[in-house]
Amino acid sequence: MNQKNATVYKIALTGLIAALSYVVFTFLQIKIMIPGTESATSIHLGNAVCVLGALLLGGPLGGIGGAIGMTIGDLLDPIYITSAPKTFVLKLCIGLVTGFVAHRLGKLSVCPARKAFKWSLIAAICGLGFNMVFDPLFSYCYKLIVLGKPMAELTLLPNIATTTINAITSTIVSVAAYSALRPALKKAGLLPTIGKSTETPIATQEKNAA
Repeated sequence: MNQKNATVYKIALTGLIAALSYVVFTFLQIKIMIPGTESATSIHLGNAVCVLGALLLGGPLGGIGGAIGMTIGDLLDPIYITSAPKTFVLKLCIGLVTGFVAHRLGKLSVCPARKAFKWSLIAAICGLGFNMVFDPLFSYCYKLIVLGKPMAELTLLPNIATTTINAITSTIVSVAAYSALRPALKKAGLLPTIGKSTETPIATQEKNAA
């Protein structure tokens, strides 16, 4: 795969991540209305798609894919529409944190298979751990400014609870999905190599190294 084809391939995968995150977030979520408010929180696996994108494509592309998909989901839902800017920033950050740990520290796309699970798990925990802390904090500050203190306080604890559940389930699902996809993509020569000057799949690089 030459550089031009690899770039097109990565852009196509980014679009796929965006579409998948939108579908998972919009149609497979469990929406929970918060008593005494017109706001809601939800249990969903949209973050898992964002992490999976970062593991496969690196932080910027994976984060952008997840952020676009879930932001569109917010914009099309009257309950979440005011949260769209927050969603875009936080989901992009999930991807950037996950991608940094996975590919800058762990060299995930070129590391041996025996280390891939460890680094994908560490990266997912870091990315979703970031979200688990900053999503409720960001939401609280955002609603404090936009909707006022009573609304911010009423939604804080439910947001913490659902964000924690989402972080745990998304870690499990994203790492399991990556562990299943990595060998298949590698065998087909379609696993992108992240952080290298050439856009060759890992299979080609290992063949050349041999």
